[in-house]
Amino acid sequence: MTLLGERLRTDQVRTIPARAPQARTDQVRADRPRSNQADAAPQTALPAALVAISHGTSSADGQAAIAALVDAVALARPDLSVTGGFVDVQQPDIAASLGALRPNRAAVVVPLLLSAGYHVHVDLQRESRVPGRVTTVSRALGPDDRLIDVLEHRLAAAGFTAQPGREVVLAAAGSSDTRAVEDCRRIGEMLAQRLGVRVTVGFLSAASPRLACAVTEARLRSDSVTVSTYLMAPGFFFDLTRAQSAGAESVTSPLLVPGEPAPAPLVDLVVGRYLEAKAHAGLF
Repeated sequence: MTLLGERLRTDQVRTIPARAPQARTDQVRADRPRSNQADAAPQTALPAALVAISHGTSSADGQAAIAALVDAVALARPDLSVTGGFVDVQQPDIAASLGALRPNRAAVVVPLLLSAGYHVHVDLQRESRVPGRVTTVSRALGPDDRLIDVLEHRLAAAGFTAQPGREVVLAAAGSSDTRAVEDCRRIGEMLAQRLGVRVTVGFLSAASPRLACAVTEARLRSDSVTVSTYLMAPGFFFDLTRAQSAGAESVTSPLLVPGEPAPAPLVDLVVGRYLEAKAHAGLF
């Protein structure tokens, strides 16, 4: 089983220069999923269940947006048993989500998390170990080109067009795990390549530069600054994003918006992570 991480500090805003567009590539990483087959009973011929685990939030809008994504995944793959669960704040937790599955059915836990930090590398690995059930944890959702598709769509919806003198600041939650921070920086690089403009990553917690500082520095350099929200759904961190974006012309919506269908690239990404982890673990 696999994946999430801690500390990267820098006192200056890290700026990612625009690069020439590159061909889309699937982000293959070394931290491949590993299955937990200890104490597992023989499996039936049923395909492994897809258990989508998000962080959890007290925001009603955020809860609705995540639920809509899980529903969309289930609709896209009616041949699978698809269920949701949460790392924190909400119920069911991981153990309860796995416990609700048919006995002896294998499960692939897909983190609905954008980067691989502590939750993916530690929490999910530990809590997914259930006696009598084969489980494996997939990679985090990011980095991946399909996330860039959604970010680009949200930017267009906010009125952003890629022109000289315009800059994007990517707002990420942040982590004390350097692996998660580097995942976010990689997404910033990929977005810069896609748009052909300068992209700076600003963090809301734990890592530097902080979003407010990144926006201020970008405003000194550029005629127009747009904040691209790299968060799964509305909630505490999106409120913080808007509060720390003074000086920006606009702030995009998160990847998921309540009341809107879950973006097709995001649904495809969740299913893709499931299939990848299932194949790697040798599950049916």
